[in-house]
Amino acid sequence: MTASAAPRTDLAPQGHPQRWLILGVICLAQLTVLLDNTVLNVAIPSLTTELDASTADVQWMINAYSLVQSGLLLTAGSSADRYGRKKMLVVGLALFGVGSLAAGLAQSSGQLIAARAGMGVGGALLITTTLAVVVQIFDDSERVRAIGLWATVNSLGFAAGPLVGGMVLNHFWWGAIFLINIPVALIGLVAVVRLVPEFKNPRGERPDLLGALLSTVGMTAVVFAIISGPEHGWASGRVLLTACVGAAVLAGFVLWELHIPHPMLDMHFFRNQKFIGAVAGAILVAFGMGGSLFLLTQHLQFVLGYGPLEAGLRTAPMALTVVALNLTGLGARLVPKLGTPATIAAGMSCLAAGLAAVAVFGRDGYTGMLLGLVVMGAGIAFAMPAMANAIMSAIPPEKAGVGAGVNGTLAEFGNGLGVAVLGAVLNIRFAALVPAAVGAASLPAALAAADGEGERATIRDAFASGLETSQLVGAVAVLTGGLLAAMLLRRAERVEAARGKAGEAGEAGETGETRETGKAGATGHTGNAVAGGVPETVGGRADSPGPSARRPSA
Repeated sequence: MTASAAPRTDLAPQGHPQRWLILGVICLAQLTVLLDNTVLNVAIPSLTTELDASTADVQWMINAYSLVQSGLLLTAGSSADRYGRKKMLVVGLALFGVGSLAAGLAQSSGQLIAARAGMGVGGALLITTTLAVVVQIFDDSERVRAIGLWATVNSLGFAAGPLVGGMVLNHFWWGAIFLINIPVALIGLVAVVRLVPEFKNPRGERPDLLGALLSTVGMTAVVFAIISGPEHGWASGRVLLTACVGAAVLAGFVLWELHIPHPMLDMHFFRNQKFIGAVAGAILVAFGMGGSLFLLTQHLQFVLGYGPLEAGLRTAPMALTVVALNLTGLGARLVPKLGTPATIAAGMSCLAAGLAAVAVFGRDGYTGMLLGLVVMGAGIAFAMPAMANAIMSAIPPEKAGVGAGVNGTLAEFGNGLGVAVLGAVLNIRFAALVPAAVGAASLPAALAAADGEGERATIRDAFASGLETSQLVGAVAVLTGGLLAAMLLRRAERVEAARGKAGEAGEAGETGETRETGKAGATGHTGNAVAGGVPETVGGRADSPGPSARRPSA
């Protein structure tokens, strides 16, 4: 069934009749995009050998994709709202497919980094548009469940990347990791054209191109400083200059967004404590998950001696746990039972506990690591749907594309930050334990240059110690951020509850006043609402009727 030619801006209260099939189509596209955040992790040994890539090169191969996405997601979201979400899905799939072809055929580290950045442009269009479509086609009664399934795909994409990469590398060369995206992109293009209805607001906000440029340059400069710190020294002019430039550009981005009529990111959203709490949680979930998988796949191959497929299989329990818990609906059911703050606090605590278990018990074998991965998966399954729903509910429905961009930006930036920060912690610890190996471009190079098995064992032990330290740092950051997010969300709920009681008291007073003016005039107040038709709705809830009804503040 093809979508009607005229763009649709609203739907019946029960949602789109093909909403679950559409959800499946856009989740397939979403899965492919998110797999590419972590699919390269198991290919690190191949990349260091075949492309002569250094550790910093590998970090940029991974981060070029996530940083470009995070810099463009908000602009992609506003573009989808203004020019059409279906149209942006098609463009995103096409760009992602072309970028995947260029990445698969790359002959050098520089070419692969550039191709990954190109893939990030297409990925930005896809990530924002998929969540915006989900919000549009599902009504309030099904939206939490649909977002839960969407979040499951998100988690699965991040967590299953090493497994998919290992399966491909077991039979093909590393470039095939990207070439398998092409048939998926083609299938997605056909399905989107035939199934997904068009939604757009022609009077929506114009894309903020300068804001996108400032945010991308600022975040890239900060991450560059973090990645370069262990190699060049944190007090070196190169690192300090890059960090200062990044901070200055990000400050310029904030000032720009505050003073233009159509900002990429409305800074007034940050007055809403629910939004701030969900933002903090989303960044740190991606921080812990992305940084952990980046390090674990190296530990499994370089230290414990597993091949790419074996390493990918041993990271799979985290993905399987996420899928099992979300498909059973446990994460979505916890939100109405425990509330959003408690659900996020529980999920972040599990994620932190899993990182700590990997650090303490996974150094010398896989058994302890397995326990940590399962606990991490449970935490992600609990926290991510609740946080995505909290972010979207804190933003007006007509800005669903921007809201999806905010959610995706946080995940991508958190992933890039996790790879950079936890990788830097590992490198600092490694350099402190084995100063003689600091000049090596990568761990395989350090092992190859070692004099005898005893020195190689020392290098492996130092890497394992660095992994332990970095995972503990990640655990502390995730736990602290999770508790802070839960506190802010709880406070926001109390404020909303107080406003609701005040509103009910005001309505009761107005009703009493109407009755006192005489029964003959009793319909005078409500007649306007009836004559005016359906009262204004915000997020699926009817506000006070009448011409004076106002949208509640964020």
